Amino acid sequence: MGRPSIVLGGGGTAGHVSPLLAIADAIRDARPEADLLAVGTPTGMETRLVPAAGHRLATIDRVPLPRSLSADLVRLPVRLVKAIRQAGALLDAAHADAVVGVGGYVCTPLYLAARRRGVPIVIHEANVTAGLANRVGARFATAVATAFSQTKLPHARLVGMPMSRAIADLDRAAARRAARARFGIAPDATLLAVTGGSSGAASLNRSLIAALPALAAAGIRVLHVTGRGKQMESAPGVPVTADHYTQVEYVDGMADLYAAADLLVARAGAGTVSEVAAVGLPAVFVPLPHGNGEQALNARFLVDAGAALIVRDHEFTADWIGAHVPELLHDDARLAGMAAAAAERGIRDADRTMAALVLDAAERHADGSGSGGEVSR
Repeated sequence: MGRPSIVLGGGGTAGHVSPLLAIADAIRDARPEADLLAVGTPTGMETRLVPAAGHRLATIDRVPLPRSLSADLVRLPVRLVKAIRQAGALLDAAHADAVVGVGGYVCTPLYLAARRRGVPIVIHEANVTAGLANRVGARFATAVATAFSQTKLPHARLVGMPMSRAIADLDRAAARRAARARFGIAPDATLLAVTGGSSGAASLNRSLIAALPALAAAGIRVLHVTGRGKQMESAPGVPVTADHYTQVEYVDGMADLYAAADLLVARAGAGTVSEVAAVGLPAVFVPLPHGNGEQALNARFLVDAGAALIVRDHEFTADWIGAHVPELLHDDARLAGMAAAAAERGIRDADRTMAALVLDAAERHADGSGSGGEVSR
């Protein structure tokens, strides 16, 4: 095969964009001459993240599935047909040899357009509970890959979560001193890192601020990633001082945060759970309280292995933090056991596995030996 042309679809949230970019980078590493095009919608995070990562981006209309009887439901067929045509035009212009989909609104029209043209489809599903687009696409995909073994999709194989090489290759012990220096934290401090992600930080932030006196009294240093535009103010009677508390809105490069921390408190998005396992970091997961409960499912394999704790959002209070976090952080043997259990279950090469699946599908298509209707088992 000459120069492979790969179209990658997905977006909306960082949970979709991050694995898409990891796969794109792995394809580029394996075949530097590959022609890559990412496809998203005009309103998703991909509009910022994909160009920033150095990849081309095209957009098609966003076509969400209405959840109730409404005018939007009546208009759905027309809107979907339009998006399929837009996706098809992009595939034709790219002379696509393969389509990669990671889920999100963009993927259903992209999958349907690819199927119509006989372009092979390779799907990656990041969550335990598969999204609608990937449930549809998996019926006729060439290959279906998952981040979690519990995910139920036809002909799926476990590959893990594609992630940046900075995280996949991280040696926490070797990177610890430099990572702490970046945040102005002493090498010998006992460090709790807390992050709620882009949309789930508010309740974590409130509980943490109220727990600061108990954490400070226990000799625990806190690195708090509040989320963009969420600068914290001290609660009444609660000191927020540089001696025991460092606040940042955003961390560009989570590898440093993972290397610096002794314990992480975070939501249980699929990417976070997979990265924590890959780097061997003890964690307390506080799943988002809304949605379909997928975050609790994402975290379950680490919790069952003794690598992490899980706490319901309404139970993650200042009292809970004060009662449990210092005890855990001062138990070196338990932390070491959690770290080892996490690392044992982490998968660090999902990006390369996905790249190999995609390039194999593209080569078969270019040679005329495969089509979008074949399923790899």
